[in-house]
Amino acid sequence: MTEAGFRDVCAVVVTYHPDLPWLSELLAALCPQVGAVIVVDNTGGRIDGLTGMVEGAGGTLLAREGNLGLASAQNLGIGWAREHGFAQVLLSDQDSVPAPGMVAALQEAIAGLGTHTRIAAAGPVFRDLREDRQAPFVRIGFPFNRKLWCESSRRTIACDFLISSGTLIPLAVIDAVGPMNEGLFIDSVDLEWSFRARARGYTLHGVCAAAMHHHLGDARRSLPFGIGQIVVHGPQRLYYMMRNRLRLYGMPHTPRIWVAQDVPRMLVKFLLFGVFVGPRWRNLRYMARGVLDGIRGRSGACPLHQDP
Repeated sequence: MTEAGFRDVCAVVVTYHPDLPWLSELLAALCPQVGAVIVVDNTGGRIDGLTGMVEGAGGTLLAREGNLGLASAQNLGIGWAREHGFAQVLLSDQDSVPAPGMVAALQEAIAGLGTHTRIAAAGPVFRDLREDRQAPFVRIGFPFNRKLWCESSRRTIACDFLISSGTLIPLAVIDAVGPMNEGLFIDSVDLEWSFRARARGYTLHGVCAAAMHHHLGDARRSLPFGIGQIVVHGPQRLYYMMRNRLRLYGMPHTPRIWVAQDVPRMLVKFLLFGVFVGPRWRNLRYMARGVLDGIRGRSGACPLHQDP
C-alpha cells in the first residue's frame, strides 16, 4: 500500500463490554495498517483502562451513553471518517484480529477490480480459531447456498454478501447505497447492506490474500446423536435473528431466492434453540417475540430485558 493509500483508510471498531486483552491485540494489529482507528463503545458506562488502551495504541475513543446498536455505532464512525477527509472505511467487530497486510490486500483488490466493475466492498477470508478451516465466501442458491473456498492467495471471489467485520468500503459507495440500517440494531445489518448494494448494481468481493481471525458466536455446542455442532447465541441475539430475518423477507432489495432457502433454516434454528440448546424456555420466549415483532415491523432495541 502506498503512503497515500494507507492514509485514505479509517477503521471503525464497535465495542460492547469488550474483552480488553483481545481488543488490545486487535488495535496493535490494526493501527499500523490504516490512517486512523475510531473505537465506538456502546457499553454505556466507563470501562476502566479502555480510554488509555485506545489512545495508547493511537486510536480515538467515542464513548456513548447507552447501547444504540451496531448499525448506529458504525454510522457514527463512518460520519467521523467523512468529516476528517477519509476516502474509505474499514469496519471491525471487537472480536476480530486482522493479519498483517490485510488492509493493503483489500485496497489493492478494490483498485484492481474497480477498473471493470462497480465494486461496493471487499472483505477478507476469516477463520474462527475454534474451527479447523477458514470460512467460505457465499453465493446464494436454492435449495442451498454455494460455498466458495479460497484456493489461491492471489484470488478474489465474487460473492453475494460479506460479514461487516473486516469489510473495506469506499465512502463514495456508502453515499450512493446509503448508511447501515439502524432499525435492525445488530443482527443482519451486514446482510441488508450487502443486498441493498447488490440491488443497486454493485458487486462484492472476497479477497483470499486478506486474512482475519474472527470469533463467531458465543460458544459451540454438540448436538445429540452425533449430528454435529451448532454456534450458540444468547436469547437476545436470537430475538434479533428472528425479528430481523422477517424484516429482511419483506424488503424489496432482498433476493427472493435467499428468502426461499432462509425460511427453512430459521425454522430449524427455532427448533434447535427451543428444544436442544438451553436455556430452552428463555430462548423460545425471545424467539417468539422476535417473530411477532418482525411481523409487526418493529425496529430498534429488543423490548425484553435479559433475565438474570
